[in-house]
This record gives sequence, structure tokens and C-alpha cells, in this order.
Amino acid sequence: MLTKTATIILGIIQKHPVNAYELIKMLSRFQLKDWYDIADSTVYATLKSLEKKEYITGKVQKDGNMPDKTVYSLTDAGTKEWNTAIKFFLTHFDYDLIPFMIASFFAESIGVDDAIKCLEERLDYLKKNHEGLTRQIKELEMEKDIPYYVIGNVQHNALIIETEITVTQLMINKYKSKIASQ
Repeated sequence: MLTKTATIILGIIQKHPVNAYELIKMLSRFQLKDWYDIADSTVYATLKSLEKKEYITGKVQKDGNMPDKTVYSLTDAGTKEWNTAIKFFLTHFDYDLIPFMIASFFAESIGVDDAIKCLEERLDYLKKNHEGLTRQIKELEMEKDIPYYVIGNVQHNALIIETEITVTQLMINKYKSKIASQ
């Protein structure tokens, strides 16, 4: 499975080939560092790792008197691995919300129908999880000598799941209305 950083980098490269400098500038322009901090050195290291795994290929280009630059493109293996990562991040829930945010950023790139399918699978999981948390809260509230912070932590998780249900449903609705308007 791809790392979060590798998924972002491959997502940008799949849109169009870029060099490392352009990639770093795009990350800044997207204000990605506001919610997921990627150091410039991590970008370079990840590019080398992706190239070694043959998910990207680099082609050296010369522009006049400017220094040589390596422009990266996705390989078929990179595209396949990236699609798998996006679908996984859209489908699966984790309390680390960054993978879902990354996948949401690129969801349309896997196709609206596939994005809807992944999101509906996520929504089913979230609803079942929320039911379980609700049951757990009721059981804990009936127990004597359960500290409030224990119940509070479970309630916190339930609220996170409620938010995820809302966001996931909104995304599904937006994608379905996009299909309907075509």
C-alpha cells in the first residue's frame, strides 16, 4: 500500500508530468501543508522511492541555460497502485482522517461511478460502526462506577463517525447529482 505522501505525489503526477520543483510548488499552492505537512526533502525521497519501485519514470529535460530537470510521469504499475490506494482510502475508515482527505482530493480521477461505489461501501461501514458505538454508550451509561471520561471517549468517537457519515453522504449526493446533470 502506498504511503499518504506517495499517494499525493502520484495523484499530482497522474494529472500531468511534473518535476520535483513544480511538485513542491503545487503542494504549496494547494495549501496541503495546512492539513498534511510534507517536507521538501520528503518529496525528493518519495520521488526516488517511487522511481525505484517503477511507479514513475523520470526523463531529464534541458531548457536553454537552465539546469537539467527530471520530469516524472506515471507508469502503468504506478497508475494501478495509485488507483488501488485511492479506492482503499475512500472505502476504509480510520481515525487518522488524512488518507480519506487525500482520496477525496483525487476521487474523481478514478471515475465518478467508482468513487460512488467506494463511498457507499464506506457509508455502510460507518453506519454499522455508529450503531455499535451508540449501543456501547448506552451500556456504559447503565454501569455504575464508570468514569465519565471513559464514556466521553466513546461519545467522542461516535461524534467523529457522525461527521464522517455526513461528509460521505454529501460526497455521494454531489457525485450522483453530477451524473444526473450530464
